[in-house]
Amino acid sequence: MQKKIGITLIMFLIVAKINGQQNKNTTRDTTRISQLALYDLKQVVKGVGHAFTRPLSWKKKDYTKLGAFVVGSLALSTIDDEANNLFSRNERHVPNLFIEAGTRFGKPQFYFITNAALYGTGLFTRNEKLRKTSVLIIASSVTTGVIQSFAKTAIGRARPTNTVNGLDSKDFKFWSHEAGFHSFPSGHTVLSVTMAHAVAKQFKNPWSKAGVYSLGAIAPISRLFVGAHWLTDVTAGAFLSIVVVDAVDNFLFKTKAYNYPTREKKISWNFRFTGNQIGVVGHF
Repeated sequence: MQKKIGITLIMFLIVAKINGQQNKNTTRDTTRISQLALYDLKQVVKGVGHAFTRPLSWKKKDYTKLGAFVVGSLALSTIDDEANNLFSRNERHVPNLFIEAGTRFGKPQFYFITNAALYGTGLFTRNEKLRKTSVLIIASSVTTGVIQSFAKTAIGRARPTNTVNGLDSKDFKFWSHEAGFHSFPSGHTVLSVTMAHAVAKQFKNPWSKAGVYSLGAIAPISRLFVGAHWLTDVTAGAFLSIVVVDAVDNFLFKTKAYNYPTREKKISWNFRFTGNQIGVVGHF
């Protein structure tokens, strides 16, 4: 019961916070609910189409970022086994509530319930910002979901739990349908970061953004402690989510699908790989 109350409270706070930032956009809109829903569905379809075709119009800087990510991931993969051992040894020190929250936050059930509450509120109150946020989440999650599902099967990377069978991070079974070889990328991370990044974009206050990103980080970190994924599985999932959400958000902005009165101050995400630094860095 306490877990359900906690989830409901989080959903309420997210909806209330976004709703409070744009009450002025809910004024006397007489458009029928069915028309709004159909319009939003069209934007979802267009957003997904744009996200999948976006690489066709990539520029040099986009390929540079991708190259840096690939090189950095390969470098990071050299410590996957050591990192897994480190997280596994310290799992007993992590509160069960944190592990349980991470497991639930990254599940499709929580993801869809939360977004249904967000979109339902925006639709029936005719709040454009809530609707746009939900459309961004749906379009991004469909795209990332298809990509990560294909990648899991195609790449067939062994999960850390397979270490009992003598396997490690460098073992693969390509085109495998076995759950034990669906480690890359992390599905929990993809869902959690996709929603967190999409919601965080709706806030201008850096503290609000930090709070949302902190919630979004619970699932990826918990998956490392329970030994469900390697470190590079999580970083790849986060990178995929950020790239897709940014692509869909830019599309909705450029096509003026929803009311963007001013361009929000963006966080520029870059994958940094230097002699003493590996990670995703966000510049406010």
